[in-house]
Amino acid sequence: MTPEDFRKWSRKAADWGADYREGLRDKPVRAMTAPGEIAARIPDTPPEQPQAMESIFADFENIIMPGMTHWQHPRFFAYFPANAAPVSVVAEYLVTAVAAQCMLWQTSPAATELETKILDWLRQALGLPDGFSGVIQDSASSSTLAAILTMRERALGWNGNKRGLAGQKPVRIYCSGEVHSSIDRSIWIAGIGEENLVRIPTVGPRRSMDPTALDAAINADREAGLLPAGVVASVGGTSVGGTDDVAAVCEVAHRHGLYVHVDAAWAGAAMICPEFRDLWAGVEQADSLVLNPHKWLGVHFDCTAHFLREPSDLVRTLAIRPSFLETLGRDGILNYSEWTVPLGRRFRALKLWFLIRAHGLDGLRTMIRSHVKWSQHLAERLRAEPDFRIVSEPVLSLFAFRYLRDGADLDDLNRRLVTAINDDGRIYLTQTNFEGDFVIRFQVGQFDCEEADVDTAFDVITEIARAL
Repeated sequence: MTPEDFRKWSRKAADWGADYREGLRDKPVRAMTAPGEIAARIPDTPPEQPQAMESIFADFENIIMPGMTHWQHPRFFAYFPANAAPVSVVAEYLVTAVAAQCMLWQTSPAATELETKILDWLRQALGLPDGFSGVIQDSASSSTLAAILTMRERALGWNGNKRGLAGQKPVRIYCSGEVHSSIDRSIWIAGIGEENLVRIPTVGPRRSMDPTALDAAINADREAGLLPAGVVASVGGTSVGGTDDVAAVCEVAHRHGLYVHVDAAWAGAAMICPEFRDLWAGVEQADSLVLNPHKWLGVHFDCTAHFLREPSDLVRTLAIRPSFLETLGRDGILNYSEWTVPLGRRFRALKLWFLIRAHGLDGLRTMIRSHVKWSQHLAERLRAEPDFRIVSEPVLSLFAFRYLRDGADLDDLNRRLVTAINDDGRIYLTQTNFEGDFVIRFQVGQFDCEEADVDTAFDVITEIARAL
């Protein structure tokens, strides 16, 4: 590709992106293709000769795009959002064009120094105290894995990496049943084993880990010759927003010398609004916490903020310093690759910097407050309908509901309802299991969502339910 061709197609891609965003409300939210339909249109063998960009771009539009679910659609109410505010997309263009590998300070000093500053901006915005340091990870899953590896190493006297886990006491990690499945996967990858992830019962309307049961489980494991290492607390769990009493969990865990990691991947973004911080009261006592600016703040995926009270423990767990990675003639510099599992690092800080500057904290707070208000208003509208029941009360902008019909198999009825809603295409919802029942989740978080989009959700849900 010549420089002029690069310029031409870069402009074409940017114009295409702007047109795409502008027309999203006219598209069905979820892809409407059948399994295998896209693959059937792609040749089985690669081309031997170069193909024209016109042909490649046309196939992108005609073959690929029909099979895409539109995560930036204003009526995307499924899962949690994976937002990409336009200003973040612009920053990502620049990151892609520069294409730096930012593993060390010396491989791009600006990337390291901006990351340090922008994570401190975010720390201040969240109300975290001085002393917390941050690093950008690719996802909450990677942050949680790093935390669990740190728990393991601390508990084993920093000998796990050196000697392996064979012959060691089984390491025990504690959490509630409300945590994300990434915790299970981290336990597998860390070599701790699924049987050593201890599920603590929950209590109260927030489905919080029972501190008394946590204390008892730790004591019982110690008496049995096992090795308690850490606790993963949840703030705004993925299913229905399960939220632990962080202060109580930290009190129990630290009394036993255990490490506490707080998973606030979705809900953590809302903590830029002071009125929501009761959800993670006591978080300043945690050893580490994670939140995803690429969920609710509008930063282009991937961008996860991982904060630590004592980063030296993480660095001791993950850092490897071969001679070819040394920065000669510089002392006291940060190399964030020592804070992460991957060595390679993208320049993720730039899009967070662009976003915060372009929207300001006030603009981001207004968006989050609006989403919470609109979602809770929808919950009340559905509650007022005689054939709907709110089964989990709103946690920020997330709640779950169930459609009722006398004499019906309600699990089957609600399964058919969410399928029909998603096949209709005007909105997109997902489901979960709540106390043994199949229920439908709803959350507001898409960056460009407006109140009218949430009103449309009410119309679609009730219309399709009654037409089943």
